[in-house]
Amino acid sequence: MPDMSAHLALTQLVPFAAEELDKNKVTPGVLGFVVFAVLALAVWALMKSMNRHMNSISFEETPAPAVSAQGGETPPAASK
Repeated sequence: MPDMSAHLALTQLVPFAAEELDKNKVTPGVLGFVVFAVLALAVWALMKSMNRHMNSISFEETPAPAVSAQGGETPPAASK
């Protein structure tokens, strides 16, 4: 059988915690603001880094291969 004194202590402490907590006055507080500010700065830094990386890419699309009159693709020209 479980220890009855632990169960009795928990049932007596729960009402005290419920009385101290006013549901109309609960706010995120300073810690919530700090966490939100850190997340916002991290997203800003990631977006800035992504923008820098995307601007450094130079991409030239290769032209589509020409189709011959016989219906097959022509091989690409050999480069020297």
